[in-house]
Amino acid sequence: MLERVTFDNQVVAYVSPLLRGAGVPHAFSTRVGGISRGPFDSLNLGNPAGCEQQDAPDNISANYARLHAAVGCAGRRRVFTHQVHGACVVDADSATRTDVIYDGDEIGQADAITSGDPTLLLSVRTADCVPVLLAGGGRVAAVHAGWRGVVAGVVTAALRGFDRPADVIAAIGPSIGPDAFEVGPDVAAEFRRVFGRLAPVRPAAGDKALVDLKGAIELQLRAAGVTRLDTTDCCTVTDEATFFSHRRERGITGRMAAVIGAAS
Repeated sequence: MLERVTFDNQVVAYVSPLLRGAGVPHAFSTRVGGISRGPFDSLNLGNPAGCEQQDAPDNISANYARLHAAVGCAGRRRVFTHQVHGACVVDADSATRTDVIYDGDEIGQADAITSGDPTLLLSVRTADCVPVLLAGGGRVAAVHAGWRGVVAGVVTAALRGFDRPADVIAAIGPSIGPDAFEVGPDVAAEFRRVFGRLAPVRPAAGDKALVDLKGAIELQLRAAGVTRLDTTDCCTVTDEATFFSHRRERGITGRMAAVIGAAS
């Protein structure tokens, strides 16, 4: 299971004992330990798209600096993508980078990033979706998996960037929990189509259903041959003091980040 850690600079994050034991710098951030205010209080690492209310870019940059320092990667260049809720994977080692705000490099539209470069720190942003971190054979990956990404197989696609999935360590981060992710019949049908009788779906009120996103990803990882895995029962929706949640706040909220770098 993931462990909650308060770092010396007061950043609070979750870490994987398995990744830590392998010497892989990483973290799943929370909303605790930053400088932002209002609905973005306090360790905000991204702005909600299409909302009039936004956090200041300088605040987000300062918060990333705190997170980088907490995980011992203050000197690394952060790379991230424009996340589109799909299954596209980009290799940060060969991608063309464009300097953007928040002191990092955006490298295209994708929901997973892979790298073997120990000078980089890969980052994905979440506010209910599932962050997944992978490491093995000197390579790492950061994955953003919403429900569309899960049924499209984004985690399985990211594993193709590793020579031997059986050697990969996986960590599934905090996200919306199985008691909070209520969906309509169309979404439930997609999970039943992809997972068959193993689909992590159970009935809810009316024609609604509850889906276990983290459980679905664990099924995909184990089916691909990953046996070393850390996960968590943290729910971003119900734990307002610790996490931002798009669903709970109806869009006007901050973002957490999951970060990982190849061992140096």
